[in-house]
Amino acid sequence: MEKVKKKIGSFSFWNWVTASIIFRLILIYFPKNLNLSSRPEVSTPLTSFRRLAEGYWLKQSFMSPYAGSMYHGSPLLLSLLGPLTINRIEGQPNHLLYSLVSVIADVVSAMLIRATGQNLRLAYLRSLESLDLVKQIEVSEFLFSGDIAALIYLCNPFTIVACVGLSTSPIENMAVILCLYGACSRLIPLAAFGWVIATHLSLYPAILIIPVIFLLGCGPDSPPRKLFLQRHQQKEVLNQSKLPPRFSWGPVIHFAFWAFLWSVYVLVLCGISLKQFGGLWEMFKSTYGFILTVEDLSPNIGVLWYFFAEVFEFFRNFFLIVFHVNILFMILPLAIRLRHRPCYLAFVYVAICSMLKSYPSVGDSALYLGLLGWFVNELADMQFSLFLFCGYVGVSLLSPVMHNLWIWRGTGNANFYFATAMVYACLQIVLVVEGVSAMLNHDRKLRNLITGKPQDAKS
Repeated sequence: MEKVKKKIGSFSFWNWVTASIIFRLILIYFPKNLNLSSRPEVSTPLTSFRRLAEGYWLKQSFMSPYAGSMYHGSPLLLSLLGPLTINRIEGQPNHLLYSLVSVIADVVSAMLIRATGQNLRLAYLRSLESLDLVKQIEVSEFLFSGDIAALIYLCNPFTIVACVGLSTSPIENMAVILCLYGACSRLIPLAAFGWVIATHLSLYPAILIIPVIFLLGCGPDSPPRKLFLQRHQQKEVLNQSKLPPRFSWGPVIHFAFWAFLWSVYVLVLCGISLKQFGGLWEMFKSTYGFILTVEDLSPNIGVLWYFFAEVFEFFRNFFLIVFHVNILFMILPLAIRLRHRPCYLAFVYVAICSMLKSYPSVGDSALYLGLLGWFVNELADMQFSLFLFCGYVGVSLLSPVMHNLWIWRGTGNANFYFATAMVYACLQIVLVVEGVSAMLNHDRKLRNLITGKPQDAKS
């Protein structure tokens, strides 16, 4: 029966994958891709296709791609995707080749999410078996979290508009997912490559090194180690084979070696690409410096653009430090509390960065919502799920309306659009807080099953 369900689920999964690809191709063939590339929710100064094309044109004209303060992305991305901004296929939509690359990136990301989800599900079932909780918990009712997570990512409207809107977000998301897949599968060179590329493209994924270290040192997500000790103390027999492995520094050192190797390789390639245009210093100043100083205050779905447009210049540097350090302040407490669930920790970090980064887009939300699909079994009792779903739908519909009232019709002002950005940020805060709370409650329920306490007992 289990095999029949698996075959049916697999058949349905591939049907959905095919439908999502066809739907993307249909939207790509719409006139001017529905003008999604001009939407501030889709394209930012870092992910805009138009800026990428401008940077490539400047480089082809033997000028620095960072001249004129238009392009602020990676020189490697410029070399790889830049030619696709000018290549045309007669009788086909403009930028078709670039759109196909985005579609391929989305499909590859979905497959990596699916494979990682399957690894996490197997690891979780092994943990329940070691805790002798298979009989108490209906394992047969567990959802195939890998398939669900992949479909959430692939069929998410945020992912689709980022792909059709000619954003570079699908490439950045693929690098992050590649890193987590490599770490979960113990493919250390692949994990290091994904982490280096993701950090190089967007800077913020640098904090993912903490969940990657936990993944390599301890293995995939599992209940806390003390639950295993409590179970075996009850049996008065300590079976070391059923305990989760202790932290191992060997894979971490191996990862550090490969990360250093890939970093040097990427910097050398960037240096060669920009040899005539100021070298690596020009890249650091125009990419990472641009991210940290929030120079471009064009509207987006974040909150920093409005805040720094209103703040006095005298206090600007102070609040820059406050906003960026705010992300760093959350790293250690979350790492201590969720160290036994590194993939979930990675989801939380990605969601926090999506809230507080300088230039967020819907592509960032598509990434963490896809990662959240890995934990549909553990978060089945999460509160406010319907409220969050309706909130995301409402913001998605209201944001273009408010932007149109402000910019094009002139019947509104910046506060109209900023209000939707504030609501969007609040929804993400609720999602993170309730998600972490639901995961901790799940671990508490497992502990209660082991100790025999009632299910509603508090720790």
